[in-house]
Amino acid sequence: MIENIEKLTKIQPVVIKQLQTIYEKNRTGHAYIFDGAKGTGKSEVAMFFVKLCSCLNVSKNVPCETCRNCRRIESGNFPNLLQIEPDGQFIKIDQIRELILGMTRTGFEEGRKFYIIHHADRFNNSSANTLLKFLEEPEGEVTAILLTEAYQSILPTIQSRCQQIKFANVPREILMEKMQAEGISLSMASTVSQLTNSLETAIFLANDEQFAHGRKTVLKLVEAIKRNIHEALFIVYEDWLPSFKEKSEIEQALDLLLFAYRDIVAVKADLKNVLVFPDMLASFNEIALHSTYEQLSNHMQAILQARQNLQRNMNRTLMMEQLMLNLQEGYTFV
Repeated sequence: MIENIEKLTKIQPVVIKQLQTIYEKNRTGHAYIFDGAKGTGKSEVAMFFVKLCSCLNVSKNVPCETCRNCRRIESGNFPNLLQIEPDGQFIKIDQIRELILGMTRTGFEEGRKFYIIHHADRFNNSSANTLLKFLEEPEGEVTAILLTEAYQSILPTIQSRCQQIKFANVPREILMEKMQAEGISLSMASTVSQLTNSLETAIFLANDEQFAHGRKTVLKLVEAIKRNIHEALFIVYEDWLPSFKEKSEIEQALDLLLFAYRDIVAVKADLKNVLVFPDMLASFNEIALHSTYEQLSNHMQAILQARQNLQRNMNRTLMMEQLMLNLQEGYTFV
């Protein structure tokens, strides 16, 4: 449908244009690797490409969605398209043998045949080598589309026989729209969309009570820092250290703290970009009024330094005490 191609073009404009050019110039290859992070639309774009190459009524390099072939592809009943997923942890040799048998069997409809392999980085040695032989010597018009989130995990011999199609991360505003459609607030969607590009992960974080508590703790600390060192240290001892015990949790908390100060810089510069914490606009505006760009830059450098100290396994209490002292520099209190 028109809405579908518009959505795909919005998410992956370069990839869609690339595939449309391949079709328009009649240069469909025998193997592609669609490489991109989770949630970047690889499966949807693969189906679009199969439809484009199989549609009976293509118009302006867009499949009609209504012809017999388009409808059968959509319903999963198109004989010239086969798909496989890993069976358990791996894609197994029997799956590849069955796939090859299906691709070489006579009596199928005329036209190009396609096979889509999901999680193509999860071959075992035998299945990878069996596929490799078929990639080297496909019979007839056959196109492979391998989907992966881990391109480097695919055998170099398979990589070399496929054209890599690199998928960009989903634009943040698109991810936020999808999250809000799932009932997530603008404020939480703004924060989570800065941490992940995966809709599934974003929704999980947005609904996670521990993450919500961590977000609240970070913002409480920002509020305390602008008042005085004693209150800031109190929040560190009473809230921050008990809330963030694992190294990964502290890393994420420091990232959120850094995003807060980036928001303050954006507010001070009157930039119209989406804030990570839009619910803190009034408070951040007050901090921005009493801070210079140099001070805010120093604050962000101090947070980045704390992150480095964390990687060096510095004592976490000492690290946070030092960070609070660095974040207090330059402030004048009445």
